[in-house]
Amino acid sequence: MPATATRGRRASAGRPKTGKPNPIDVHVGSRVRLRRTLLGMSQEKLGEAIGLTFQQVQKYERGANRIGASRLFDLSRVLDVPVSFFFDDMPAEAAAAPVDDDDVAGGAVEERSSGGYEPDPMAKRETLELVRAYYRINDPSVRKRLFELTKAVANSGMVEAAE
Repeated sequence: MPATATRGRRASAGRPKTGKPNPIDVHVGSRVRLRRTLLGMSQEKLGEAIGLTFQQVQKYERGANRIGASRLFDLSRVLDVPVSFFFDDMPAEAAAAPVDDDDVAGGAVEERSSGGYEPDPMAKRETLELVRAYYRINDPSVRKRLFELTKAVANSGMVEAAE
């Protein structure tokens, strides 16, 4: 008898046959990473807080491993956010992903998930580091001037692109 059958699991359950993580798992993982980074917490510290290794936290954040309901609840308490936070701002492509991977015929997942899905720019490390550095500026007037400068530079780039 296969090892998976002795544990009561179906061999085909879990991940799509393409080997790619489910877009919903990727989104939830990116939201874990977003909140952890905004709090300035390491993967190791988060893992310790919920009884996991930092490697397991990495797998969750990449969407390589699916986060179960009780673990998601633990994460919400440690990261001080409601469970719904992990599903906020979900792209339409991720929301359209099949709920049960077993219900999808072999190639259908490939077609749905290969539609050029790009992670949210708000979840990129560069963005998170920029936001954290911005809020470390103690003088509110300096922060406001930097904010206005950034908007001006972004708008000038849009004007140049339109010309």
